[in-house]
Amino acid sequence: MKLPVLALTTALLVVLPQAASAATLDGAAMKWPFALPFAGLLLSIALGPLLFPKLWHAHYGKIAAAWSGATLASIAWLAGGQVMFATLVHAVLGEYLSFIVLLFALYTVAGGILVSGDIRGTPWNNAAILALGTVMASIVGTTGAAMILIRPLIRANVSRPHNVHVMVFFIILVANVGGALSPLGDPPLFIGFLNGVDFFWTTRNLWIQTAIVAGLLLAMFVVLDFWRFRSEPVDTRIESSQPLRVRGLANVALIAAIIGCILLSANWRPGLAVDVFGTRLELQNLVRDGLLVVIALLSLWWTQDEHREANGFSWEPIREVAKLFAGIFIVIIPVLAVLDAGPKGFFAWLLSAVTERDGAPHEVAYFWYTGVMSAFLDNAPTYLLFFKLAGGDARELMGALSGTLAAISMGAVYMGALTYIGNAPNFMVAAIAVQSGIKMPSFFGYLLRAAAILVPLFLLLTFLPVAPVLRLH
Repeated sequence: MKLPVLALTTALLVVLPQAASAATLDGAAMKWPFALPFAGLLLSIALGPLLFPKLWHAHYGKIAAAWSGATLASIAWLAGGQVMFATLVHAVLGEYLSFIVLLFALYTVAGGILVSGDIRGTPWNNAAILALGTVMASIVGTTGAAMILIRPLIRANVSRPHNVHVMVFFIILVANVGGALSPLGDPPLFIGFLNGVDFFWTTRNLWIQTAIVAGLLLAMFVVLDFWRFRSEPVDTRIESSQPLRVRGLANVALIAAIIGCILLSANWRPGLAVDVFGTRLELQNLVRDGLLVVIALLSLWWTQDEHREANGFSWEPIREVAKLFAGIFIVIIPVLAVLDAGPKGFFAWLLSAVTERDGAPHEVAYFWYTGVMSAFLDNAPTYLLFFKLAGGDARELMGALSGTLAAISMGAVYMGALTYIGNAPNFMVAAIAVQSGIKMPSFFGYLLRAAAILVPLFLLLTFLPVAPVLRLH
């Protein structure tokens, strides 16, 4: 049933009888062409900025809309307009809305925190910034931590002749690995939270692995940066002239409020909901999303404009993320339906690749498949794809199949660092560095550097798990 705005508002205060469930897609009846818009949009995101950057940046929203339209048309052709509309409502209101509202709030609030002053680009100072950003990433998000710290790090190292490695490690640690410990940290983990994974599950289950990976990465960076630093001319080592200051501190309190909103929605279950075409919108989630919007508006009101200007703050990055992910959440509808069909769907081969002969999930396969696909297809939709492939039942995945959920989570977050397109902040950091005069490597140049750094660590997780999560069979 279609509810007018007044009825929607009133319904938040009462228990609504759940509307008749909308008809669902039969994934077993869908053939591989239904996945072409999904593949087409992800390839467009991967190749568009490289092959036709001007056209892409001018029309990426239209390109995403075109692939989305093709998906919806194919669903309507197969199952009818009512099913198409119901699946669209579920994708937008049930999945996408909460996802983009959180990103918007974190992006807005973090953009109001200004770190100013001169920092010497010494190995120890650089390592301290990387370590701080790694810790911050799970609290303010990888995008928020990257926005707060990238410009101070660039200013500290811009005069050094060898500074590309600093940016590469920043992308790996701050924009990716550091976000592995909470749903606030990285978009794929928030998608898991929206699908029922406990807020602190990754904190409890992945902190040892993340500490090992981050610790080894920081050690590698210090060794490399000392080697580079010692070979540089003395006159490039600029002494500090302005003290370090952090401004816009009201936004720190607002970040705490964001965390409080997420925890509120995880623990408050009033049992009230609105049903829109078979999509059940829980009161706690609606309240959370509304409060997050209010927090973002408060940040804009309380933060001085010059702080955001000094940060180089603009709405374009979040606008691009909003448009592209709206498309992703739509084009992935047929893919998820096919995955729900299990061995009856055309993704049976992928299910076989990550399943043992006895039917148990192959955790190492989940780790590597999720990771490699995350690197080239963006880690958020890839996480959702393998989460559904593993059954999509959060309770089971946090219980008997906890190793599988850990493998999917680590693969999506850690290996998103392998390319510029693996995670949303990666390209943003690279673009800011280029604008500041740093000669960042090409797509494949970065891939080679990141792989040389990360693949040995991933093999360590696979074959020598100090705290066993991945099990070799």
